[in-house]
Amino acid sequence: MADTAPNGPDAGATFYHGTRADLGIGDLLAAGWTSNHAADKPLSWIYFSAALESAIWGCELAAGEARERIYIVEPTGDWFDDPNLTGQKFPGNPTRSYRSRAPLRIVGEVERWTPHPPELLAAMKASLAQLKAAGKDVIID
Repeated sequence: MADTAPNGPDAGATFYHGTRADLGIGDLLAAGWTSNHAADKPLSWIYFSAALESAIWGCELAAGEARERIYIVEPTGDWFDDPNLTGQKFPGNPTRSYRSRAPLRIVGEVERWTPHPPELLAAMKASLAQLKAAGKDVIID
């Protein structure tokens, strides 16, 4: 029996992962690390998106002081809609956000993008802080 290629929603799209991690082409992003947004516990999924806008939020909201980066990635295994966004905050999947238990291979890096205005970024961070203070910053893992 022949091996089948990894599959999931938006198959064939360009996928992105926003972070502050300094990695290179060919490196793998894998589950088992804490979230970019919370350092509570390692996650069993790796998250990514077919929408550059979602990756911009990912790198801008990522913890740490390192340079924001958006990697172009290829899933090495099947992927699924991210239940933290789909059907929860946004009906359907307008953010085109996904997750996989298999690593993502870095195949490129987006060198330029338009950052969010400082006041919008500050408002998003304040909103996330309110969720955390209310104990509602749960990640469905």
